[in-house]
Amino acid sequence: MKREIGRRALVAGALAMPFAARAEANWPTRPIRIVVPFNPGGAIDALVRVIAEGLTQRLGQQVLVDPKPGANTIVGSEIVARAAPDGYTFLITTNSTHTNNPSLYVRLPFDPAKELIPVSLISLGTILLAVKADAPFDDLRGMGVWVKGLGRPATYGSWGIGSSGHLYGLMLESALGGKYNHVPYRGDVPALQDVANGTLDITWASPTSAKPQIAAGRVKPLAVAGAKRSASMPDLKTFGEQLVAGFDLNLFVAAYAPAGTPADIIDRLQQAIKAVIDLPAVADKMVAQGQTSVGSTPKELADVLARETPIWAELIRQSGAKVE
Repeated sequence: MKREIGRRALVAGALAMPFAARAEANWPTRPIRIVVPFNPGGAIDALVRVIAEGLTQRLGQQVLVDPKPGANTIVGSEIVARAAPDGYTFLITTNSTHTNNPSLYVRLPFDPAKELIPVSLISLGTILLAVKADAPFDDLRGMGVWVKGLGRPATYGSWGIGSSGHLYGLMLESALGGKYNHVPYRGDVPALQDVANGTLDITWASPTSAKPQIAAGRVKPLAVAGAKRSASMPDLKTFGEQLVAGFDLNLFVAAYAPAGTPADIIDRLQQAIKAVIDLPAVADKMVAQGQTSVGSTPKELADVLARETPIWAELIRQSGAKVE
């Protein structure tokens, strides 16, 4: 009897294998979810929605954007790390998830390097430093002088503890002098609003989020971080152009899948992402959002992570920042 049960199980398994292979070959057969670990309406959310629209048309199934903000991308990223590796749940996030968080947090609920596998480097981006429009300075050196004369620490905002904006803010003290206190927000839009109304001194933000406030004459940008000027704000000088070193690391947006997701699904999604972001209309929208499209292979993204992670880890070590 036991042998008969065992034989039936083997037969059932053998019969199921072609169906599994066929389902994988037909992927996708139902809607796909892309988790974005940032607030809806923010720069990354807006970027992913443009990509999701193109993927929906290309893949023939609805690609849904699911914002899950919190804890410097940890909340949304953990959801994907714990998801079934069946090709229907993916993550699009910034470099912080892999390059910053493992060094910054004393404990993480998952291991990004092991539980999230690369799909594609989507884009390189920039962030800018913004102040209230009527601030009595127009460049970084002027801001440094102003901060030293405040008589209190200057407050600066970012989109969360351990974010790139938080770390860059820590670097401002050594670069410009003076004292700075970090104020974490759930996204850069509310931080920009507080700069505009005068309850926050300075904030880091994406060009996308900052442009409406700049256009309304409520805030003004001082400099953009990164190796090059932002394509969406070509007149804004970099930190390096203002002779303030150390702010030239590129920030990037990339796609990941739960570990164990079949390699051919990973490859097909990567190819679809590449095709979508290469479309002129999509590329133009990305430029307007301060992003330069890339569309790398999984291996190329893995190489970028291997190269960039030690650099961010050393910055975090030097800053002394740690989050319990």
